[in-house]
Amino acid sequence: MYRRLFDSVLTRMDPETAHHVAMTAMRAAAALPVARSTAWRRMSPHDPQLGVEALGLRFPGPVGIAAGFDKNAVAIDALGALGFGFVEVGTVTARPQPGNPKPRLHRLVADRAIVNRMGFNNDGAAAVAARLARRRRRRRALPVVVGVNIGRSKAVPDHEAIADYEASTRLLAPYADYLVVNVSSPNTPGLRDLQAVDQLRPLLRAVRQQADAVTGPARQVPLLVKIAPDLSDDGVVAVADLAVELGLDGIIATNTTVSRSGLASAPAEVAHAGSGGLSGAPLAKRALQVLLVLKTRLDETAPASGSQRRPLLIAAGGIESAHDAQERLRAGATLVQAYTGFIYGGPLWPTRIQRELADLARSNGEVAG
Repeated sequence: MYRRLFDSVLTRMDPETAHHVAMTAMRAAAALPVARSTAWRRMSPHDPQLGVEALGLRFPGPVGIAAGFDKNAVAIDALGALGFGFVEVGTVTARPQPGNPKPRLHRLVADRAIVNRMGFNNDGAAAVAARLARRRRRRRALPVVVGVNIGRSKAVPDHEAIADYEASTRLLAPYADYLVVNVSSPNTPGLRDLQAVDQLRPLLRAVRQQADAVTGPARQVPLLVKIAPDLSDDGVVAVADLAVELGLDGIIATNTTVSRSGLASAPAEVAHAGSGGLSGAPLAKRALQVLLVLKTRLDETAPASGSQRRPLLIAAGGIESAHDAQERLRAGATLVQAYTGFIYGGPLWPTRIQRELADLARSNGEVAG
């Protein structure tokens, strides 16, 4: 049914408009307590086969929604009720910003892919923090694990980048179950330069210090970094080594790619989509490769790390099916995230993939997460 709706209606609608329509519908349904609680009981993962203990948290299922879908933390309960095991909001910047000029979101249907150059459009850290604080006080909020993804404000010059991330951290860390430093979007000029370890090291240290300062010794918010699939393998290894050195809690692999190789879509359609980050099925192969490089390096360094914390891995990029998710979990991921697979799969996709993943794990005599 959703596929017919997608083909006949949604593909004729501007992708960003379609996204806003879907968000409005989800939020309206989730605003009704009976509908929200009913959906939570029926669609969210409750199978013990799926439960994951990670980052000091209990995840009801290993499949979450990646940052980029709910940029402003307005649909957390709706997404949780649809069956996602966790919700990562953002990317949030210290300053509110409108993002890049429209149109900035395009579908490549033949590839089951999306090209976006949104440019971190969001309400800003202060507004999102206030929204998260109100949700925390709300008695009927669902028990959803909430990650917060932070990025650099576009108007901030390179020499003020760390201060900009620090500002977001001070506002958002108190309300994050985990915090993600995004240095890998291709849509903010100069952002990916921060993945170089000589720049990434002081940034992550500063964010860690700010997060600890605002949350206090009783609660250290887990800190992760999200990297690009376009890093070389040597660059990926360098990030893994830095994560171990700093005692980072995790790495998310990967963000979108600037590559357009191997696409099935017509060249004219790809050209029309323009620049930006590509997500979806074409990203799957490289995202898996990056995950395996990280896993191999962390395995190599584990004996020498002593009491240092081993970063966990969250896989993202091209996950469309339970088999895709299982492949990433077997390759070393503890959790997986989706975005484009959800867009193409529809509202029943999260609960379906979690249930199928539980069935796969049970049939193989293993734990899904």
